[in-house]
Order: sequence, then structure tokens, then C-alpha cells
Amino acid sequence: MSEVKVNKISPRTNCGTVQLGDSGDTITIPAGATIVNNGTQTGFGRTGTVDWDTTAKTASFTAVSGNGYFVNTTSGAITVTLPAGSAGDIVGISDYASTFQTNNVTITPNGTDKINGVNANATLSTQGIAVSLVYVDSTRGWKSVTGSDNDTSGVTFMSATGGTITTCGDYKIHTFTGPGTFCVSSLSTVPSNNLVDYLVVGGGGGGGYGAAFVGGGAGAGALMVSATTYCGPSLANCVAAHPVSVQAYPITIGAGGTGGLVGTAGNNTIFSSLIAAGGGRGGRSDQAPTTTVDNPNPAGATPSRAPGNGSGGGGGSGGGGTAGMPGGANGNPGGNGSPGAGGGGGGGGAAGAGGNTPGLYGGTGGAADVTTITGTPANKGEGGSGSGNFPGGPVSPPGPANSGEGGSGAGLCGGNGATGGSGIVVIRYKYQ
Repeated sequence: MSEVKVNKISPRTNCGTVQLGDSGDTITIPAGATIVNNGTQTGFGRTGTVDWDTTAKTASFTAVSGNGYFVNTTSGAITVTLPAGSAGDIVGISDYASTFQTNNVTITPNGTDKINGVNANATLSTQGIAVSLVYVDSTRGWKSVTGSDNDTSGVTFMSATGGTITTCGDYKIHTFTGPGTFCVSSLSTVPSNNLVDYLVVGGGGGGGYGAAFVGGGAGAGALMVSATTYCGPSLANCVAAHPVSVQAYPITIGAGGTGGLVGTAGNNTIFSSLIAAGGGRGGRSDQAPTTTVDNPNPAGATPSRAPGNGSGGGGGSGGGGTAGMPGGANGNPGGNGSPGAGGGGGGGGAAGAGGNTPGLYGGTGGAADVTTITGTPANKGEGGSGSGNFPGGPVSPPGPANSGEGGSGAGLCGGNGATGGSGIVVIRYKYQ
């Protein structure tokens, strides 16, 4: 290896350029060597600190590399837009009045630039904080060299697994049609991004038994939906979005009740503290309904979380089996059956009461609610229809899976009523 020892290398002409090697060459600077900067250079990044502007900023502005800013948020929050980043760029921000904890500073990256590896805004909310941000590269973007990542992290979004996952715009949707687990693995730095919208539907009740007379339709499972923008006509069924934390949330999907000589109510669907009760069973023909058999959630019952009560089953026809059962505290009642040889009442639905029998024909089931939480309108929680006074089996097949629909009542000498539809859980949150 050749060696040249000189004290100074100068260009041939005044103010000329000295080139070290050619393109593609590697210039090695040994460990321990000191590079002294007596002017400017390129390729080594910025050295030193920022030049502080002592006129406090009181409104949103765009920062310039090399400058530090005292930001006064006494009168309100302020947004600082960073310049387009090049390696070595530096910007400083300091809490002028120690009010960042009350009125935050939002730091916005330029275009696709990142802050701590995320292309999103960062928030300064610590009283009296001062940070210096240096642009490192396109992978990490702007990094704080005076504070921690926690001080200047870009807004991230929660992440989770479980169920069948789809997306709709900026939202991720987890659908559970059977038991499973919704696992939250990480949270956002912004609390509002850790709230999930949901649809929780209980299992529909089993349809009423038909013998000498006919059975009533069963009540729908309770329907719980967050955020009014995803609710249908029954806006009372809407409650606030649900906060989650990093943990596993077991999901229980309520099965539909079965029709029988003594049918069963639908089963509860559960997500976290949200419990959507099953619907009441349809009234048996020629038998008075009872709160313990025909509806496990009588009127006035205290729900575990309103509105979580299922709807009541419709009354069967025949002696004593006239009155439809009331719904739970937030459910809808079933319709009345005929006192004689007429039809059965319809079961209560998520958005309306079951219909009374119009004579020989069965009462209609209460209306379903409509939800668009998945991005596509869907009917959930329709009441089962009562049977008409005609020979034959159930007036319709079992309630569709994951509909929460009440089972229909059995016809004259028709035996068991139809099975109710099972419940469902849908969870929706912002992921980008």
C-alpha cells in the first residue's frame, strides 16, 4: 500500500475543489481520528445544535432546519410542520410558557416523512419539555436527540387478532360467527384510537310448540351496537364505543333456542363486559306463558349492560295461551295469540314488538334492526313469526345462523317450533 504524508492538500486553483477518490471508491477514516469542521461540508450530516429564535411562536408555523423555536400555547394548541427532511436536518422546539400539558403541540411531518419510524403526527404534551429533532434517514425519519421516543412518538394505531378479519377504508373489522378470542397486542398513543365499535347479538329463542292449537313466534336476541352512525331504526340500542387494553377477550356466541314441548330461550352472546341476552321462547299452544320458561328476562329486569335484554316470545293460541311475553328492560314484547282456534303471536324483534294474531293467521315477528358496521347493511334480530291455524310443521325454517332471529311457531298439530338463529360479534376499529 502506497502512503502519502503531507500537511495540507490544496486545489490547483483558488477556491477550487479537492476530490478524494473516484465514484465507487471507499474512503476509510480510521477509528479514533478526529474530523474538525472549520466551515461547511456535505455528506457527514449536521454538526452542532440549533440557532434559537427568541421570538415566541403563538400560532401554527412551518419550521426551518437549523432553527429552534420557543412555542407559546397559552392561548391554544399549535401545529408545527416540519420541513422536508434531509439527513442531518435539525429542528428544536421548547415549551415557552410551560403549557404543553394543557394545550398540546402537534408536530406534522412533511409528506411521507416519518417521525420515529411512523408517517403520522406526533404530540408534545409534557409540561416544560424541550426537544431537538434530527432527520436520520427515510426509515426512521426524525428522531429526538434530547428526549425519549415517548416524548415524540408518531400516532400509531392499535393492533389485534382473532375472528375473520376484513378492512373497510381506514377500519379493520373482526367478525366472530363462533367462539373465539379477540387479542389486542398493542395500543395507540392516542386514547381515542383505542375505542372499538361493536355489534353484539344474542341468540334468538326457540319457536312455540303446536298441538291442538298453534305456537307463537320466539323473541329475537338482544342487539347491541355502538355509535349511532352504525345503528338502524332502533337507536335506543346504540351505546358508546368500548375501550380495550392489551389482553385477550374471549368471545361467546349465543346459540339459538330450540323448539320443543317446552322450548328454550336463546343464549347470551358475550364480548368483554358486553352481554347481549338471548330472546324469549315462543308461547306453547293451549298454555299460559310464564316468565321462567317463556322469557328469562322479564320486564323490569336489570340488564348487565343496557341495552342487553332480549325480546319476548309471542303467545300461542288456545285456552290461556293468549298474552305475548314482555321483553326485557330494553327488549320488545311479543304479540298476543288467539284465545281460541286462531293464530299465534309474533315474537318481539330488535326494532319493534311482535304482531298480534289477525285471526286465523299468525302474527308477524317484530322488525329487525339494520346495522352497517361492516360497511354493508345487514338485518339482525328479527322476531319469529307466529303460526297460522293450519295443519303442518313450522311456518318457516330455523332462524339463519348469526342473525339472532327468533324461531317461528309450529302450526296446528305441528309439534316443535323452529330453532332460533345464533348470535354474532363484530368488532371494528381504526388501523391506519
